[in-house]
Amino acid sequence: MVMKKILTLGLSVCMAASLMACSGSSTASSGTASSEAQESTAESAAASTAAAEAESSEAVSEETESSEAAAESTDAAGQPEQTEPLLVYLNDFDAVIGDLFKEATGYDVEVVVGNGAETMSRIEAEKSNPQWDVVWIDSMYDVYNLSQDGSLLTDWEPENAANLTDFAKSLVPENKCFYPTGAHAAGVLVYRTDVYDETTAPKTSDDLTDPRFEGQVGMADPGVAAPAYPLAAEIMYSKGLEDGEAYFSTLFDLGLKVYPKNPQVVQALASGEISVALLQESNAYEMVESGEPIAIVWPEDGAPASPRVAAISASTDQEEIAKMFVNFLLDPDTQQALVNTGDEGFFEPSVNGVEPKADRDSNAKLVVADTAWGAENEADIKAWFADMSAQ
Repeated sequence: MVMKKILTLGLSVCMAASLMACSGSSTASSGTASSEAQESTAESAAASTAAAEAESSEAVSEETESSEAAAESTDAAGQPEQTEPLLVYLNDFDAVIGDLFKEATGYDVEVVVGNGAETMSRIEAEKSNPQWDVVWIDSMYDVYNLSQDGSLLTDWEPENAANLTDFAKSLVPENKCFYPTGAHAAGVLVYRTDVYDETTAPKTSDDLTDPRFEGQVGMADPGVAAPAYPLAAEIMYSKGLEDGEAYFSTLFDLGLKVYPKNPQVVQALASGEISVALLQESNAYEMVESGEPIAIVWPEDGAPASPRVAAISASTDQEEIAKMFVNFLLDPDTQQALVNTGDEGFFEPSVNGVEPKADRDSNAKLVVADTAWGAENEADIKAWFADMSAQ
């Protein structure tokens, strides 16, 4: 627009000069008329030049104001710019969370999927050069331990944390290094209905020490499966470390079978290799829905919980977007969408205003070991289990 006005100004000047030159070569007899014409042409050219300059100046002013308005609009929006996807390490909901966050915020997420042990090993391997921005897994104690060496962003609180349930609030550590996005039973009691009935099946974890269940009990490995450590930790925490070890020692003496992860426990139950198990609730409900002869028992005193928590790397260069992601996970609409995704949706939401799955026991109660205690004793308990399993 500005260039067009400048060209118009140049043409006006050239035309005026040309007319003046032509009038100078005319005969003397036409001098008076020519002189008047020159004066008229000069006045016209001057007027055109002034108008063009005024219009050009106005155009430049308009474009400047427009650019400043656009800049002010961008600044007012206050949204961080994203140059690469937010990298999230997780072990569930990988098929849906990226699209949900993109739809809600416009930001991209890249997920790296692995079980609890794989994810923590990856984070440890990257200790000197972290690649991840957010970790979101059901390994609460592992994640808490990351905060002890400065690996996590601490002392911050997302807006949606105000809507946490009382149970979820009790899980937030003092240093606010993570926030729970839900919790599921790390180990409900399940049994084969073609082997036991309601009168003969175990009703509490203590019942599993009865010799009549010898060789029939299985569980996932606390050193491998993310939910299995919270299961072992809660039992040892509630009984006390020494009595907890004595409890599991009795189970090992009675032939406790330890499988790498919960899917292997499912296979053992389905094949009849075992008839009783401490099994993650999502796997248990999946077996029931698929028609397996399995019944689920929620202990009256509560089933050990495996909270899923979200934490931010202290080294992230996308801190604001990472905070938006964690806050997004605490949104009731987000958690409702996760509940509705399928078998992974069997969990107790961490915020108010979310309906759990209809098939989930409405009286389900969860219990969990203290965060600091579970984190402090994690390495020793996992090592103890590994030694016992190897015997």
